[in-house]
Amino acid sequence: MKSRMALPLMMTLVLGCFTRAEAGGIYLYEIGTEDVGLANAGNAARAGDASVIAGNPAGMTRLDDHQLTVGAQMLYGDVDYDLDNPNLRGPGNVVGWLPGASTFYSHSISEDLKLGVALYGNFGLSLDYGDNWAGHNLTTKATLMGLTVQPSIAYRLDEHWSLGAGLGINIGIFSLERDKLSGESNTEDDTDIAPNVKLGILYELSSATRFGLTYTSKVDYDFDIDADGYLPLTNAPWSLPIDAAVSAPQQVMFSAVHDLNTQWSLLMNIGWQDWSSLSETEVTVGGITRSSNLEVQDTWHGAAGVQYRVTTDTHMNFGIAYDSSMYDDQDNTSLFIPTGGAWRFGTGVMHQLNDNSSLGAAVEYLTIEDAEVASPAVLAGAYDDPQMYFFTIHYNYRF
Repeated sequence: MKSRMALPLMMTLVLGCFTRAEAGGIYLYEIGTEDVGLANAGNAARAGDASVIAGNPAGMTRLDDHQLTVGAQMLYGDVDYDLDNPNLRGPGNVVGWLPGASTFYSHSISEDLKLGVALYGNFGLSLDYGDNWAGHNLTTKATLMGLTVQPSIAYRLDEHWSLGAGLGINIGIFSLERDKLSGESNTEDDTDIAPNVKLGILYELSSATRFGLTYTSKVDYDFDIDADGYLPLTNAPWSLPIDAAVSAPQQVMFSAVHDLNTQWSLLMNIGWQDWSSLSETEVTVGGITRSSNLEVQDTWHGAAGVQYRVTTDTHMNFGIAYDSSMYDDQDNTSLFIPTGGAWRFGTGVMHQLNDNSSLGAAVEYLTIEDAEVASPAVLAGAYDDPQMYFFTIHYNYRF
């Protein structure tokens, strides 16, 4: 499905209200919620507010009454690309600042049946190389964003088991800017809408221990983009390797939460993303079918966190997480997907304002391993020590 007339509006919405990803693959865990302070630990089992719709829709059965969760987020990316050729000008930091936001609502039909809807963005990336770098005839700015609207349902089978499901309506936006050889600026853009599903199970072993399992299916975007640009010095044509950037792979997340006592809780995750399937895909770009030549592999995720209740109204969050790289060889990565193995370190605080509302804040530091770029050879270089910082404020209200 294609839609062009709404592109300027959609680009404004997504770039102004949703954020990007570049750790593990190009999925994002940070969507402006309390999970940022936990480095996402316990995401599929914590079920502390309506944002659980994104993590595990089955968790809505733990929510009382109707609940609204809204989050605001600022991201700063320090991602410098340094060219190997000292005679060519590099782009410097290709990320910088980006605001984000998300909204979640859970509606209680009964104690056992819940309906909900979520609006968030957790897939994509936006890289701004500027107009003055050596590869400006190849690209000056490349943006891929995914916005998800997810209506969901959850049902409690008994005191232990709950099931949940969500339908993802994913709006993909792709924009590619470059300078023509004539010096004229050129922009290629397109949008696509693609569905997927999110299925969740929540098992409550006891009042102190619970487990969550979530499966998210693949999203396939079909963009009509002319990916051919020109290299510096020779002006030779070169096609951007955007193959993997048009699909979001299926993934699985398992989480556990255990309350040690009234003050301390432990949280953990184990996750998997099916990036290797994208090594064998074919995509249509500019009317030409191309086979993917990215050497990518499945990624694995692990996270651990703790919650400490300072008082009955205030608790602190701490978390650490690791995501493996989607690349088989970190010395041969894509110029336009600067990613690798990534460590996350998060902390945050949540305060109960009154019986119906709470307010929290969180920060997270993300460090990514170096990524060497070999192709195209004239623009070979490296993303050395990429880092990202997340700052969030989130508010919950119970009706």
